[in-house]
Amino acid sequence: MPDVTLTRWSEERPPSRDRLTLIFRQAGLTPRWWSNKRGESYAGHAHEYHKVLFCAQGSIRFVTQPRGKAFDLRPGDRLDIPAGVTHTAIVGDDGAVCLEAARYDQPGRKPL
Repeated sequence: MPDVTLTRWSEERPPSRDRLTLIFRQAGLTPRWWSNKRGESYAGHAHEYHKVLFCAQGSIRFVTQPRGKAFDLRPGDRLDIPAGVTHTAIVGDDGAVCLEAARYDQPGRKPL
């Protein structure tokens, strides 16, 4: 099974909403925005698709199961979670605004 991959934003300033949306669209993905308040969490779950996620504002921590590897995202950071990887998430002190899309690695399948 492929590994979860964290890619840090390499520029000094975090990306704008428009820029993040453009990154997804150029990759042929249909993104959706979501946000959560400080301390909100998601219980362990997995997806049937490869999840591509950018943190746009605030911070969020994802933890994969069963190994318990943690990934702390700040504005501009990207996390790729392969299909079938169980993960939890908890939102940081300043809340979080994220953009994500489903990427199907099977030919002919499209994101929901």
